[in-house]
Parts: sequence; structure tokens; C-alpha cells
Amino acid sequence: MSGSLLEIKKKIKGVNNTRKITKAMQLVAASKMKYFQDKAVTSKDFVSELLQILEKNINEELENTYTEQREEGKVLFVLYTSDKGLCGPLNTKLINCLFRSNRWNELNNDERMLITIGKKSKAFADNNKIKTEKDFVGIPEKINHLDALKIVEKIISLWQKKEVKEVVFIAPHYKNSFTNYPVMKTFLPFSEKEIRKNLGLIKEQENSEEHKEGNNFMIFEPSPEVVLNRIYEFTIQAVFISSFLELKASEYSSRMIAMQNATDAADKMIGELKRTFNKARQAAITQEIAELIGASMALED
Repeated sequence: MSGSLLEIKKKIKGVNNTRKITKAMQLVAASKMKYFQDKAVTSKDFVSELLQILEKNINEELENTYTEQREEGKVLFVLYTSDKGLCGPLNTKLINCLFRSNRWNELNNDERMLITIGKKSKAFADNNKIKTEKDFVGIPEKINHLDALKIVEKIISLWQKKEVKEVVFIAPHYKNSFTNYPVMKTFLPFSEKEIRKNLGLIKEQENSEEHKEGNNFMIFEPSPEVVLNRIYEFTIQAVFISSFLELKASEYSSRMIAMQNATDAADKMIGELKRTFNKARQAAITQEIAELIGASMALED
């Protein structure tokens, strides 16, 4: 019986140590989530402003490679996942959002192209023998424009070489600390319809022409074509950074919830082990008392 009690005490100690780790990870994740939450909200507002500028300036008379509607070329999918685990079903949802979608499965292997962001998506592609055009892992959490440019340049180069006809981002949409879900967004080619979708303006606006006429007072230097071309490239970079920040905010919020659930499960397990320990200890005490009484009665006889 003493051996059983020692075993239970070791289990309680082990679970308690695990609880300390999960609790610490929960607090760290909550702190980082707050940081990336603020950054993600700010970046979304910035991207929204850029997309509104493009919406007002898209003009069929101004030829631009980023608004070109193509019939030939592959569809480029950019899949975002985290580098680390322990963040609940976040990565699984993102991976399933792409690889179980009709948009992916209806294309042949020679009609699609994949770029992965994060170790989890790369590992999934490698394990399932899915060819990737490029994979990026270990992106700094405090990403800057130089880090983003290395990835965005790859996307832009594939578009400018006319190897792809469409660029689709698969990333989490961060709504609040407890709600995020994967979304599939088309960013190239730019069009008023896709811009409105990305802005959340699902309903078609009747006064879109008035928005365009509102920019007649603007002076473009050196030319509208050059200025808009730079705005398109800057928007792609801003969208990438915004999606990455939403990924990190979703990752830490999911990790915070996962670690909170793990801590609660550890508390429950500790409670059950303590009850088991108390029952075993009581049984051992009862047995010792019975043995003492039996020994005493035998001596009297």
C-alpha cells in the first residue's frame, strides 16, 4: 500500500509541475496576444485605407500589370501557418481550408502553385509530397518591411513573369481574442469587386463612379501609371504584413486558450489524484488499525 501511495504522490507532483508550465505559457501567450492584437488591428486599418485608394483609382484606361485579367498561367496559393505548435486547431483549420477546398482540388498539379509560410504548412506539404514553389520558415515575429520584401518580391516576380494568373492568400481572420477563422482572399489581379470583398463591403455600391471622380483634383508625379504601380506593390506588401500579424495574433490567442484548457485539465487531474490518494491513505490507516486490534486480541488470548 505504501508503494501505491508513493506512486500517486509522484503523479501529483508531476502533474503539478506540468500545470506550472502551462500556466506560465498561458500568461506569456496572453501578453504577446495583446501586442499582436493591437498591431493587427492597426495594420488592417492601414490596408483598408490603401485598398480604398486603389478602389478610387482603378481605371481601365490606365494599363497596369496588377489589374490585368489573365486566361493563362497558374493559380498561386500562399498558405500561412505558425512555426510552433501548442496553439489548438489553428494550423489544422488553415491547412484544411486550402487542401479541402474546391478551388484547390478542381485544379490539376500543373495549374496550381504553392508558397508556404511557417513550418507547419511546410511539414504538411513535405509529408503529403505536395510540391512547393518556395517555403519561408522562421520569419521574425516583429517583422519589418525588409523581411516582408524578401517574400513579397517572390510573389511579385512570379506575377510579372506572367507565370501566374491569380494570387490567393489563405490566412486567419482575427476577429477578437476568442474568435478567428481561416479565409481565402484573392489579391491579384486587383479589381473593384475583389477590393470590396476584402474590405468587407459585400453589397455592391451604386456610387462607385462618384468615388473615382473625387480624385480629379489629385496631381500624379511623374505619372498616374508610375504612382499607381508603386501603390499596388506597396499594397501587396502591406497585405502580406497584415496577414502575418493576424496569424500571430490568432496563434497566441489560440495558444492562450489551449494552455488555459490544459491548466484546467491539470487542476482537475490533481483533484482526482488527491481524492485517490486520500482514499488509499485512509484504507492503509484502516488496515493498520485492524491489524493492531487483531494482534492485541491474539495477545489477550
